[in-house]
Amino acid sequence: MYGTLTILILMIINSILFATILRFTSLEESSVKYIITTISFILIFLGGFISGGRGKQKGWMLGGLTGIVYSIIIFLYQFLGLDSLFNFEQIIYHICYILIAMMGGILGVNMSGKSRNN
Repeated sequence: MYGTLTILILMIINSILFATILRFTSLEESSVKYIITTISFILIFLGGFISGGRGKQKGWMLGGLTGIVYSIIIFLYQFLGLDSLFNFEQIIYHICYILIAMMGGILGVNMSGKSRNN
């Protein structure tokens, strides 16, 4: 849950930052779309990394669960709050989010140092 909580907090901060930038500058959403997507992938990786590092074993599973929980939260917000389902492009993004979180979890376990039981 630490990884998912980290992702959500950082995503809220990221959203506020970009909303402020878009509001008070002449930039349009289409011009920062790829920057926002890249930052999202980095934050998802960081969440998986934190999950794997705190779990100290089975990083792929912890990272994957972090990505899945994040995707479910986004799906529920979009379905219940905005009354829409994922389209094909969003499904691809969320599959990539889960895979990136899994990679972060694997690296988090390997960087934690105490992951091996001797």
